[in-house]
Amino acid sequence: MKRGIVKRVQFNIYLALFVSGVLLFALISCNTAKEEKIQLAGKSTAHFDYFSYKGEDNFYFKNNLPGDGHFFNPILPGWYSDPSICTNGADYFLVTSTFVYFPGVPIFHSKDLVNWKQVGHVLDRESQLVNMQGQHTSGGIFAPAISYNPHNKTYYMITTNVGAGNFFVKTKDPFGSWSDPVWLPDVGGIDPSFFFDDDGKAYIVNNDDPEGKPRYSGHRAIRIQQFDVENEKTFGPRKVLVDGGIHPEENPIWIEGPHIYKIDGKYYLMSAEGGTGPDHSEVILRSDNVMGKYKAWDKNPILTQRQLDPQRPNPITCAGHADLVQTKEGDWWSVFLACRPIDGKFENLGRETFLMPVRWSDDGFPYMTQGDELIPMKGQRAGVTTTETPTFGNFEKTDEFEATKLGNEWMSLRSSVNDLYSLTDNPGFLSLKCIPVSATQRATPAFICRRMQHHKFETTAKMYFNPADETEKAGLLLYKDERHQYFMAVQKSEKGRKILLEKIENGGTNVLSVVSIDDVESPVSMKVESEGTHYNFYYALGDNSWKMLSEKVDARFLSTANAGGFTGTTIGMYALKSETNSELELNNH
Repeated sequence: MKRGIVKRVQFNIYLALFVSGVLLFALISCNTAKEEKIQLAGKSTAHFDYFSYKGEDNFYFKNNLPGDGHFFNPILPGWYSDPSICTNGADYFLVTSTFVYFPGVPIFHSKDLVNWKQVGHVLDRESQLVNMQGQHTSGGIFAPAISYNPHNKTYYMITTNVGAGNFFVKTKDPFGSWSDPVWLPDVGGIDPSFFFDDDGKAYIVNNDDPEGKPRYSGHRAIRIQQFDVENEKTFGPRKVLVDGGIHPEENPIWIEGPHIYKIDGKYYLMSAEGGTGPDHSEVILRSDNVMGKYKAWDKNPILTQRQLDPQRPNPITCAGHADLVQTKEGDWWSVFLACRPIDGKFENLGRETFLMPVRWSDDGFPYMTQGDELIPMKGQRAGVTTTETPTFGNFEKTDEFEATKLGNEWMSLRSSVNDLYSLTDNPGFLSLKCIPVSATQRATPAFICRRMQHHKFETTAKMYFNPADETEKAGLLLYKDERHQYFMAVQKSEKGRKILLEKIENGGTNVLSVVSIDDVESPVSMKVESEGTHYNFYYALGDNSWKMLSEKVDARFLSTANAGGFTGTTIGMYALKSETNSELELNNH
């Protein structure tokens, strides 16, 4: 009997070895076939095997969340600006600005305000994003506002396309597709939002010109007009609710981002004020009538960090552009934008989405901060179980391009790039064509990117690319706007290929580092390591170890403090065929 057991064990071992050998042979064959297919795919196309992003911010390493219901601020790190939120009583939906990126306006869903998941984009068709070509990076879609109308059980997203005007789209199913734009030619300015009253009447409030000639730069007004839900157009007078700001005698600037709420029979008008930089704030006014007159709270602003020491630890700045939501439990919360500069000096992440509870004053006004109160980097909502895949803190995401559709984190500039890449020509790869459109142009280059979401992060990618001639380049692009970029590229050389790092500034190109390689067949792995204040760039050939290409490259170059604009910095895969051996000149100055 023991001998029979021994034989069975031996047989199982042999069988396992045989199966392992078959699997190993299949794996080797598969990899060989995969590489052969890439080699047969021809030139003028870069094939990316994978793209990995890993956040490594020190704060999250040093500060663990104590348990369920706790969260890190920002809840959406990286460039998720101008947040707006709504609820149908059970679900919460949140949207943010995208400017000229495509698809437009990411939409997130939550059941508890802590656990969020992106479920798509509101503007995912080119018919919804018109006139985007020719607009600079900080043009396009401004300040989307999402609302739910319980009277017709319809969701509305209203926004400004600065190249075309104000419009809204709608849907019965926010997890699905949204309508084509309904344009609002009578609504000027920017930052419109809907208010649906208890009696079924609807209104649009927005930032607009003041009556008469503006008295100073940044002099704006908040206007209101009634909206016909059935016929989908505004009607009646456009009334000014706020002229300049809550203290017009002080010449306040950029009153914008308005929202109206009806709470316990009173109408509350909340707006941003002071510009979207370090002087940003949020103010509140109240009225007995939706059309006014509105009176400002005497303890405004209800949210700001502008008066605080910029050298404080872990500073949060530029706070404002808020929206409020009441939970099914009856408490109130706010989402708003703010920034996390490095040492109070600059940041590359853009304006991020934060979450805070709302408190109420004795005289009935909502507020988030008063005096020198700090916006917390950690928060809690009792009774919530935190998922294992939060949107906040440090996280890692790798795309091996096994799916037939790109994930929600990927974007392009101004329009779809479906005709410039493929996930099916070479399954398991993202194949990106080299085209004669540069990221310095106000057009649509072969650039597929994601947001930078941490000061410290590591991005790696593996690329198969044998350029046809010296005009073709492909690799990783760090993009702030048309005039501020770093490009880690593979290009043809006299003896084979070269790997170079370019600094692209105002249409000119400066090569910071270059390494020649004789090998024209092996894949090139690329790594960008961000330390917050600077970037380190590495490369590797085939299965070899990492080698330094360029270190301590200035990160401030890509910051809003240096470049201006409203977006954060993105990083992604880029392929270019220049008209000459040098970078294309900047178009549309």
